[in-house]
Amino acid sequence: MSFTRLALWLAGTSLVLAQSNSTSSVASSTATTATTVLSISLPLSTIPAASSSFASTDSAIPNVTSTVSGTAGTSTLSVLSSSASISLNATSSLASVSPTSSSNGSASSTSISVTSVAQTTSASSSSPTETVPVQDRTTIPIEPFTFAPFPVPSQTPVPAVFPVTDPKSPPPVGAAVVPSFEQAWATAYEKAKALISGMTLHQKINVTTGVGWMNGLCVGNIGKIGGFPGLCLEDSPLGVRFGDFVTAFPAGINVATTWNRDLIRRRGLAMGQEHVGKGVNIALGPMMNMGRIAQGGRNWEGFGADPFLTGEAAYETILGLQNAGVQANAKHYVGNEQEHYRTLSSSNIDDRTIHEIYTHPFLRSVMAGVASVMCSYNLINGTYACENDRTMNEILKGEIGFQGFIMSDWGATESTMSVKTGLDMTMAGDITLGSHTTFFGQNLTAYVNNGTVPESRIDDMATRVVAGWYYLHQDDPNYPTTNFNAFLPDDQQTNFRIDVQDDHDELVREIGAASTVLLKNVNGALPLTGKERRLFMAGSDAGPADIGPNKFADQGGQTGILAMGWGSGTANFTYLISPYEAIQQRARKHRTSVSWSFDDFDLDRAGNMAIGQSVCLVFINSDSGEDYIIVDDNEGDRQNLTAWHGGDELVLAVAAQNNNTVVVVHSVGPLILEPWIEHPNVTAVLWAGLPGNEAGNAITDVLYGDWNPSGRLAYTIAKDASDYPASVTMGEIPGETPGQAGGGDIVLDITYTEELEIDYRWFDAKNITPRYEFGFGLSYTTFDYSNLNIEKITYSIGEEQDDENRWEAGQPSRIAVGSSTALWLHRPAYNVTFDVSNTGHVYGGDIPQLYVHHPASAGEPPSVLKGFTHIEVLPGQTKTVHITLSRYDLSIWDVVGQGWMKPAGTIDFSVSRSSRDAKLHGSIPA
Repeated sequence: MSFTRLALWLAGTSLVLAQSNSTSSVASSTATTATTVLSISLPLSTIPAASSSFASTDSAIPNVTSTVSGTAGTSTLSVLSSSASISLNATSSLASVSPTSSSNGSASSTSISVTSVAQTTSASSSSPTETVPVQDRTTIPIEPFTFAPFPVPSQTPVPAVFPVTDPKSPPPVGAAVVPSFEQAWATAYEKAKALISGMTLHQKINVTTGVGWMNGLCVGNIGKIGGFPGLCLEDSPLGVRFGDFVTAFPAGINVATTWNRDLIRRRGLAMGQEHVGKGVNIALGPMMNMGRIAQGGRNWEGFGADPFLTGEAAYETILGLQNAGVQANAKHYVGNEQEHYRTLSSSNIDDRTIHEIYTHPFLRSVMAGVASVMCSYNLINGTYACENDRTMNEILKGEIGFQGFIMSDWGATESTMSVKTGLDMTMAGDITLGSHTTFFGQNLTAYVNNGTVPESRIDDMATRVVAGWYYLHQDDPNYPTTNFNAFLPDDQQTNFRIDVQDDHDELVREIGAASTVLLKNVNGALPLTGKERRLFMAGSDAGPADIGPNKFADQGGQTGILAMGWGSGTANFTYLISPYEAIQQRARKHRTSVSWSFDDFDLDRAGNMAIGQSVCLVFINSDSGEDYIIVDDNEGDRQNLTAWHGGDELVLAVAAQNNNTVVVVHSVGPLILEPWIEHPNVTAVLWAGLPGNEAGNAITDVLYGDWNPSGRLAYTIAKDASDYPASVTMGEIPGETPGQAGGGDIVLDITYTEELEIDYRWFDAKNITPRYEFGFGLSYTTFDYSNLNIEKITYSIGEEQDDENRWEAGQPSRIAVGSSTALWLHRPAYNVTFDVSNTGHVYGGDIPQLYVHHPASAGEPPSVLKGFTHIEVLPGQTKTVHITLSRYDLSIWDVVGQGWMKPAGTIDFSVSRSSRDAKLHGSIPA
């Protein structure tokens, strides 16, 4: 199917289906589909035409294609109707016929008979990637259904550990509490129900239907409806996309490498303040793809390749964003792990893996009180994410107890009947961007009027959407109105040039330095002393872009310093400090002679200029982004894990001529460093990621020792690309054009055969030695760990004792709405303490990490991260560190019992400086 894929519109229509006898044949590795004759009779007057998402009345727009769908045995058909023609899609082939009306010329009914065309597909069921007809896997039956709203999870607040919390007044960073947002949600729901009670059916549906692509000021818009002013939805996870006078914050992957909850929270708050200042209601972030694939195009928007680290970063980001008053949006739910064919691939994930790995960050998002969740483009186990009952209704709204609303990614709504499976809002509103048609709007009105969709479900959808507005107190008359135009930046009447940057440059610089990871430092090559007489900078990444930092739309190209990836997860740079500018300014103070060459490919010049220098700084990078932009033949995902612009050769050329070569890497994700990492003249390596608009100042602070590097890797850097558990599934799907969404009707199956063993878990389980492991990072000082202790924390709350007893006995948690976020499961159960001493000569920060080691019978990877903290220690000083563990942290998902359970046997743990550098060992008390 195309980007529109399956449309499932049917209003009071009777389908009469007849299937002929058919045969199939199998030869070698191919299979031919059966030839099927399908007949259908229906009254044309009852088929709703596709409606405009911003129509002002219930009347349908004439001469616009509509779609209905039904089934015949295992074959699926899709009927496209308009005043001109009817098309039918059977299995995976399209055939069109003209309607035959009655003899009096009326269009009261039509009968058609269509024979599908046999199609050959690959039959490789044993392969982890295969293609299958999408219609056979995703069609939702069009039949009336009943709806009962999910009950609000009800638990008694306990101030010390479960305090009543408003999203604009979150608990402090590091507080050992599980905040309760139930009262805030209850109040918001009460107000929302009162507001929508005065709306017509059409108005309630408009609350759930975007006005269409480029039909409002923001990238997504809900129109004004009665007393509801509508909503502005705007990217991105690192700043206000398309806004002017905004901050380009460090990417999500950078704030993750700080492993610093305080910095993560402060970044979220600052981004929220800028979104509010621009009049945005919903900030489309954080992004929480899991980095399953090292080349994944949008990995840099997220928080690394571990569910616990990602979940904690999401939690703090959301608390920060919503503290400012903007609604956060957790995305992409779920299994959206590559850009290639993201709209036409099925992420096939087993139940345990989806719970323990991929939905965990969303669980933590709900625990942070997130207002909305965005479902993804891909299919999950054969069903599109935005019409997946299992993931949206059963897991997110059921087990996790999510009380906000689920919106589609832009153009990811698959059918009108997705409302049955949990979708609450369609974005941007139109089926394909700019088509002026919608699966919701008037089609949803027709479905309610003919009894297919109960109005109570519409009430639930609208209530959830409006409740988010009340929940963040955006009904306050002082909440800013939208003051910029995402699509017409030069329009004087809609762009008010509001500067929202405040002092956020200081935070950006701090995060940029704190996120820098020191990978190599031979004989104290860093920090620089300032006594260096001559300094040489090589590589285009050291310098500014040739015509400014916003040369390419959505950063879809790269010259000069790389400070963010490309795609919808970007923001415009108001300014961008390059290393060339910052280092020159610093060198001026020390009277250091500075020279440079920004030509990546003139290796002779770089080598010659390196001769005789006190130190050479070589800057290399690697870029990626979203699939709608292709850069140097990289369709979102990276084609390989080598440095761009011949970076490896540039390092070798300089190192061949200078014995003090320092390499600085700005990259969206892992690179293979083997060509030069062990070169004796490469004395230091700094991994700087994507540090935002203060990039040059941040790296200069670390180079000269103003900031002692405390960053730790949020993914594994392998010695060879083949060492990773999975790679991007590329190639072409029949009928598809690379770089374009839609156009065919085949889905690519991508089976997550590594299951729980992503990133470092895979390397540990398979005993593969990485170049640099997850959690790794050096410092300009040294640390020592000692005095490990663990204590069990007891509570006397009463009714939850039964749940705790079940868990202690190895039984799965009870199945109930909100059971996966229950207080007894998540409150601190064990307190781990130990001492950290700074045994070096300079002040520094360290990141103690706690890894749990389950008994072999549990079927877990050898080590799983379950705790971390950030600590700053003076030379010679010792501090005591506390890390708490909950029952949830120690649990595994029981597929049979459908609950969280304590595995049998002894659970060990280690306190470490990385996933492979354990310093202390202990066991969980029985």
